[in-house]
Amino acid sequence: MTATDPALTALAQSWCALSLLHGRIEAHIERALQAGHDLSAREYSLLDVLSRQHDGDGGHLQMKQVADAVVLSQSATTRLVTRLEDRGLLERYLCPTDRRGIYTNVTEAGLELLEAARPTNDAALREALDEAAKNPELAPLVRVVETLKAPVPA
Repeated sequence: MTATDPALTALAQSWCALSLLHGRIEAHIERALQAGHDLSAREYSLLDVLSRQHDGDGGHLQMKQVADAVVLSQSATTRLVTRLEDRGLLERYLCPTDRRGIYTNVTEAGLELLEAARPTNDAALREALDEAAKNPELAPLVRVVETLKAPVPA
């Protein structure tokens, strides 16, 4: 394949469409969460991921796992955790069985904010997808997103 190969050009155009869809959805959700809950999309995502932790084997996520889940670097994730901790939405504590480990949990205030923000997030996602579906280049991607099944955690 060469740089002018039609298959590569089509692939690049498909990637641009996917990137455009993602950007529009994220921006729409960001505006809705900021306006309604003073929460960024990343903050919402972090609260959501951490709220799914549980006690027991494999129940608490390591910072690398959290960073992967919210698609940030470990250092950016740590800064985000610190900001939410300063707002009283998260708390950190030492692992009871390994004093080197630090757990991060969502506080009651964080859970309340997350539950209040969830309908806003879901409605903004639906609105963004509905708007994108009107664009002939994005409509096929919207259909794929709507039919995807979330992976079941191992």
